[in-house]
Amino acid sequence: MFPAIESLAMTFPTLLADTNADFWFPIQGSSFAEEVDWVYDLILYISLAFFVPMMAFMVWCLFKYIKARGTKAESQISHHTTLELTWSIGPSVLLVWMFVQGSISFLDMRTPPEGSYDIGVQAFKWGWTMDYGNGTFHPELHIVKDEPTKLSMRSTDVIHSLFVPAFRAKKDIVPGRYNYMWFKPTVASEQISDEALAKLKKQSEGATWDYDKVHTIQTEDGERELQVTPEGYTFFDLYCTEYCGKNHSEMQTVVVVHETQAELEAWIKANSSRGDVSMEEWGELLYARRGCSGCHSVDGSKLVGPSFLDLFGSQHALATGENQLVDENYVRESIIAPKAKVVAGYQPVMPSYKGQLSDDDIASIIAYLKSISANAPSQPAGAEAESEEESAE
Repeated sequence: MFPAIESLAMTFPTLLADTNADFWFPIQGSSFAEEVDWVYDLILYISLAFFVPMMAFMVWCLFKYIKARGTKAESQISHHTTLELTWSIGPSVLLVWMFVQGSISFLDMRTPPEGSYDIGVQAFKWGWTMDYGNGTFHPELHIVKDEPTKLSMRSTDVIHSLFVPAFRAKKDIVPGRYNYMWFKPTVASEQISDEALAKLKKQSEGATWDYDKVHTIQTEDGERELQVTPEGYTFFDLYCTEYCGKNHSEMQTVVVVHETQAELEAWIKANSSRGDVSMEEWGELLYARRGCSGCHSVDGSKLVGPSFLDLFGSQHALATGENQLVDENYVRESIIAPKAKVVAGYQPVMPSYKGQLSDDDIASIIAYLKSISANAPSQPAGAEAESEEESAE
């Protein structure tokens, strides 16, 4: 399904708030949306005002002036200067006026205001990483309602394009350079109750969180059909709209809009470190947050990269013909320099996470891989706690 059509179909159940969605577009979620929709409607209806009468007149002429087979065509020896100038100059002036209307909106969207909140965006095949500073990375884009947000975007491989349909915002991301875009969201996400979220997590236990799934959730306003993040936020869809290879259609994430800056900062703080979470749990969270799930399954199915199920402790055949034991050193090397030892049958498309994951993060990923592998060596009692203490040090 095309992203724009899919966003129209899927965005309606996404937010609790009232919306201005229409037949052509999803809800208006940013300060640009109303103006963009107005320009679109302007061009659409002016075009229809010309197209429909012209096509109707053409069809009428086909029947009105039909001639019998073999009739000789009449020669055209005259012209009407006034008429020709009218249908040339009039539409040209109208086209220039429509171009100016679109240019005004375009220039506004190109120039971020001073003091905009800056978030780094890294696009790669086939996922997104948002950089919130201080070592906080996440695949979801979290921003603040009514606050201008600037995205500083780069690609690690091919051309991508970031598109948020509800914001009417789209920008290409070109390898080897930074591209920028900005928007001011005007509709905040809502967060479902802890009780409702706990119920959803129990239903989804043992499976990767499905953002596309529409849940029936009991709210203060009765039962609602909603899509939510693993933290219980409703969201806007974010897509890549530049074809970038085999899994292009899966290169999507979500935008969560917080009510206040304090709420966003609290979310960033909660996602910046492992805290009291066990290494296995933190590793599982990193697997979901850092884009690993887009290329590596945990159920044995083959995706872009090898499955993580029963991976640790197994032997892999490399593209060079050598065999490689999947141990701590190999996992670490594959995260830092993924193209150094590529598994046979797979393409070297994984980006490097050097400088993006701490030693504790990598140790947590290794712990998670061990926890889902029947090939992992048994761990003596107390070794996990000792490992966590060493990682903390």
